[in-house]
Amino acid sequence: MDVMHFLGSATAVQIHAKIGEPPTYSSVRATLRRLEEKGHVRHRDRGHRNVYAPVMSNTRARKTAVRQLVDTYFCGSVGDAIAGLIEFSPTKKSDSVALERAGEALGRAQRKTTA
Repeated sequence: MDVMHFLGSATAVQIHAKIGEPPTYSSVRATLRRLEEKGHVRHRDRGHRNVYAPVMSNTRARKTAVRQLVDTYFCGSVGDAIAGLIEFSPTKKSDSVALERAGEALGRAQRKTTA
C-alpha cells in the first residue's frame, strides 16, 4: 500500500518495479487482487492493462498511520511522538517552518485540553 499511495495509481508492472526486493510479478498481481477484494484498492481498465489506485485518500491514510504510530510506540502521547520525530530528524532550513506549524498546533491542542 505504501507504493500505491506513493504512485497514486499504477499498473501491476509499475508497482512491481517500485517495490524494494520485490516478490514475483504474479505475487504482486495476486496481492492486488486480494487488496481489491478487501476494498483497499480499485482498478479501472486501460486498454489491456488494469490501473490500480488506493481507495483511501493519502490524507486519510497518513492520519491513520500517524495515529497507529503514536498509539503503538508512544503510548498515545502526541507530545512524545513529536519529540521523538524532532530528535530523529536532522534539522534543515525547510524544517523550521514545519516545526513552527507543529508548535502552533501543539499550543492549540494544549489550549483545548485546558479549556
